[in-house]
Amino acid sequence: MRKKWRSGLGLSAAAVLAFTVACSNGNNNNGGSNASGSASPANSSTASQPAAASYKDSLKIAVTAQPPTLDSATTASALALDIAGNIFETLFTLNGNYEPTPVLAESYEKSEDGLTYTIKLRQGVKFHNGKELTSDDVVASMNRWLATSSRAKTLLEEANFSASDATTVVLKLAKPNPDVLVLLSAQAAFPAIFPKEVIEAAPAEGITDYIGTGPYKLAEWKQDQYIHLVRNDDYASPEGEPSGFAGKKEAATPNIYYYFVPDNATRVAGVKSGEYDVADSIPTENFEELSADSNVALSSYPGGTLTAFLNSSEGAFKNEKLRQAAVAALNDEDILLASFANPDLYKLDPGFMNPDQTQWASTAGSEYYNQNDQEKAKQLLKDAGYNGEKIVLLTTPDYSEMYAATLVIQEELKQVGFNVEVLSSDFATFLKTKDEHSKWNLMVTSNGYQLIPPQLLAVTQSWVGLDDAQVKASVATISSEADPAAAKAEWDKLQGYLYEQAYSAVIGHYNEVVATSKKVEGFSQFVGPVLWNAKVAK
Repeated sequence: MRKKWRSGLGLSAAAVLAFTVACSNGNNNNGGSNASGSASPANSSTASQPAAASYKDSLKIAVTAQPPTLDSATTASALALDIAGNIFETLFTLNGNYEPTPVLAESYEKSEDGLTYTIKLRQGVKFHNGKELTSDDVVASMNRWLATSSRAKTLLEEANFSASDATTVVLKLAKPNPDVLVLLSAQAAFPAIFPKEVIEAAPAEGITDYIGTGPYKLAEWKQDQYIHLVRNDDYASPEGEPSGFAGKKEAATPNIYYYFVPDNATRVAGVKSGEYDVADSIPTENFEELSADSNVALSSYPGGTLTAFLNSSEGAFKNEKLRQAAVAALNDEDILLASFANPDLYKLDPGFMNPDQTQWASTAGSEYYNQNDQEKAKQLLKDAGYNGEKIVLLTTPDYSEMYAATLVIQEELKQVGFNVEVLSSDFATFLKTKDEHSKWNLMVTSNGYQLIPPQLLAVTQSWVGLDDAQVKASVATISSEADPAAAKAEWDKLQGYLYEQAYSAVIGHYNEVVATSKKVEGFSQFVGPVLWNAKVAK
């Protein structure tokens, strides 16, 4: 979700730029032109110039839940990836124009047949344990990612990394993929580089020895309370102006604390009082209150889709007509209003991709969107031979919009004759239960925008167990198609098929809302928060 689960080129930068709702007096999220943090030029010492600003040694962030892990290859949790992005780095990342940009890579060459990428590594990079990065570490990390990450297994099937020397790795593809660098760069997949020995010692359930090359190191993870990161004093930053996730990383604040604060009121009160410098996932009912607070900067930016996923692998919703009945009953406008309260923060649109992303925006399947057709739903129930089997809606109160949407859907399904109950738990339990397909039939999650359709959770088999040959074939076609028009036509076909089969259904698109203290400088939002250049004035 971007908000909760994260997410090719050709995405308009303007389509995803954050807009400030209650911006402070010139204190924008980029920290202004004086990025060093000095209040005046270094060569000015006149009495008329203000003294240099003094900054706190900690940046405190309130987030809604504890991440399940920081092992990026094994999770789709956006929060986990947001935190991991400070600790680990990848070969490439996305700049502010959504272009793959080297980080641990220095350069690359692609063969004429598009099957071989020779990647030269940046030298002088050290892991947090003092070991220098080599090609052996990259090969071990990337081959594990190819074998472990659900997206990598699907989209880069039979790919392999090898080392040609200590500073060069070679990626071999089984078939050309025009989006391979996007996949290596995207936050949704986040192929983090670990030391080889950490990969080799990792247990089957995932890595817990979080050693990376990033600007921050993990100091402490106190379960159910906080994660504490400390500045990596030996960090070797990439060059260039900060842009998206690329460019110079200063580790401007010595300590970053992520506090797990599931209670909305506590997060709001904390950012108002200054207890927290940043508060994530601001409830829409607090939007106006925080907008009027002179100490708080409130920003909203395109976040992603609120999406219903129907479990077609086990249980009652293996029946196609029952799935179709559930989708026919949905009144998406009512669900969005209950979930986000303020109509300025959401919009109705059937597309799984960002509506402003011209390459992939699609209205295919719109005849199945926001149907609000109780009679059709009742007829489909009758045609399916429904006999009152219990339909379980999985949710978590840790994310208010997901929980609110689920309660509305419960009532809408009851009205057409479904026997419905809600299974609610904390976020960690929710994630575990999601993978136990016998325990639930429908769930709603908020999903960040992806760069290309094959990255969508809606077409990722491991997400909810969707196993459909036509979906797999369409994903393979989109992934290998060099002609943008042909790829778009295939995506239109696939999105329409997802709706027709009622495997999943977009409820609507939402804006993410984040609150920061107006004392925070250098904080920015991209497809996730960018913290390494942020600092807090005393």
